[in-house]
Amino acid sequence: MRIAVIDIGGTSIKSGLWENGEINQIQETDTNAMLGGAHVMQTVLEILKGYENFEAVGVSTAGQVNTKEGTILYANDNIPGYTGTKIKETIENLYHVPTAVLNDVNSAAAGEAFYGAGRKEKDFLCLTYGTGVGGAIVLDGEVYNGSGYSAGEFGGIVVHPEDRNPKEDMFSGCYERYASTTALVKLVNSQFPELKNGRDIFGRISDPAVKALVDQWILEIVYGLISLVHIFNPSMIVLGGGIMEQEYVVQCVREQLEKQIMSSFRSVKIVQAQLGNMAGMLGAARAAQKEYEKRNME
Repeated sequence: MRIAVIDIGGTSIKSGLWENGEINQIQETDTNAMLGGAHVMQTVLEILKGYENFEAVGVSTAGQVNTKEGTILYANDNIPGYTGTKIKETIENLYHVPTAVLNDVNSAAAGEAFYGAGRKEKDFLCLTYGTGVGGAIVLDGEVYNGSGYSAGEFGGIVVHPEDRNPKEDMFSGCYERYASTTALVKLVNSQFPELKNGRDIFGRISDPAVKALVDQWILEIVYGLISLVHIFNPSMIVLGGGIMEQEYVVQCVREQLEKQIMSSFRSVKIVQAQLGNMAGMLGAARAAQKEYEKRNME
């Protein structure tokens, strides 16, 4: 079958056509997120016009998603007015094909579960480190959504209660304020203003002062993982996001985590995500395929 896949990010919308386990006709379109949710939805509909004879649509998107209704439960101001957008209904009314909509991190986890690092594991956790920290829980090969479709908000783990001030910042003192790539860049940039992104930082990793700051940040990653390992007892944790392509980071996380968890939990495997920026699209394709199969069984 042929599935049109859409991956809506704050900067760009990736799209393609899934067939026989592969995605082709890949293209990238500016999101122009600040023009608002209605503009983003119109862009998605225009993109879909460029693909022919698809039998289902899979959408991976920023924001919290009601996967049953295919609507945006909540989105921050990165895409103004996106909250409440009826993605599934809008696409199905226009194209009359089954449509599945997933949160981007859950979609990436679904991709890794079926095609990538988690394909041999029934249960695992997936975390992505970027602007914030996203998380997903995979149980028996399926993403666990929680009662309100928002399970896996690991970025909200309180790791520094001394910094907690939820009236001003709901994520103050929380994991993503310290363990995200944004946090790393902020930390290093405060002492080395010329280092403005992850690429710059790891280009200078041989500098002992830079390395010390990176190691400090890696400990922040580990602090959150300690809680997750002891709560979920997962067989594996998949680490995603561009920064996790740095083998140094993943290896240090493995070494530091092993020292700080109970011996009975040390069988957990810490692995890099395998699918890169294709994970969300592949996960969306998998969800759309399942939606198509469910419709045809009814």
